[in-house]
Amino acid sequence: MELTPCSIEQFEREGYLFFPGLFRREEIKVLLDEVPRLYAQLRPENVREKGGDAVRTNFAAHMYSYPFAKLARHPRMVKPVMQILGEELYMHQFKINGKMAFDGDLWQWHQDYGTWKNDDLMPEARAMNVAIFLDEVNEFNGPLMFIPGSHKLGVIDAQHDLTTTSYPLWTIDHDTIRKLVERGGIVAPKGPAGSMILFHSCLVHASTSNLSPWNRVSVYLSLCAVSNHIRRFKRPEYIAHRDFTPIRCLPDDCLLTDYDVALPWKDGTPESALKPQLAA
Repeated sequence: MELTPCSIEQFEREGYLFFPGLFRREEIKVLLDEVPRLYAQLRPENVREKGGDAVRTNFAAHMYSYPFAKLARHPRMVKPVMQILGEELYMHQFKINGKMAFDGDLWQWHQDYGTWKNDDLMPEARAMNVAIFLDEVNEFNGPLMFIPGSHKLGVIDAQHDLTTTSYPLWTIDHDTIRKLVERGGIVAPKGPAGSMILFHSCLVHASTSNLSPWNRVSVYLSLCAVSNHIRRFKRPEYIAHRDFTPIRCLPDDCLLTDYDVALPWKDGTPESALKPQLAA
């Protein structure tokens, strides 16, 4: 998959690209069928909603789940980011966000690079997210909301929110959000399962809670330029990876075809991945 000059120009202007229905139904089924098994496991990689059992985020499934290990090497997700950043990539973070029916909590307004910079000492915003919908996303089940063009402002002042939800974020205050929305508005890409979003790590985004009866499960690959790897290892490795080996893509049919991929954590999370390191 190669981006056109018009698509790259749109990305630079708005900070995101949306590709409705990019993955076929049978490809998504392979992934969606695996999610209940992952969410049912009592692994540290499963972060649950505050005060409940619903999974908010599953981290690092590509290290121990065969379907998601193949997805982590999928050319439709990796190659557009390589094209924009202009170099090889490594997996900074891999997560399956639950946003489950009735129980999925909000994600506060934030920039992903704000967290990566403050927590991981990632030098520059030469990293971005690429996400696919495993469920249909509609106006009722907590779609991602973006403020177009907000990525052009660089890193915006943020506070470390440790209390609102079960997962801490560097979040942006309400007055700043009002000003950003007056400038750029809000969009919320919606579409069928298999749709893909690519967005800049400084693009301000959020999502509301999911009070609908429909799940909104999405997979996020946070891909970073190898030369821009993180310098601080204070978070567990299953959240912020320390292996900067460039990703080698599999063929485009990888979700429906058997390929040999490593599953280094299939027998459990290594003790070293649970602990911070004092120096990179």
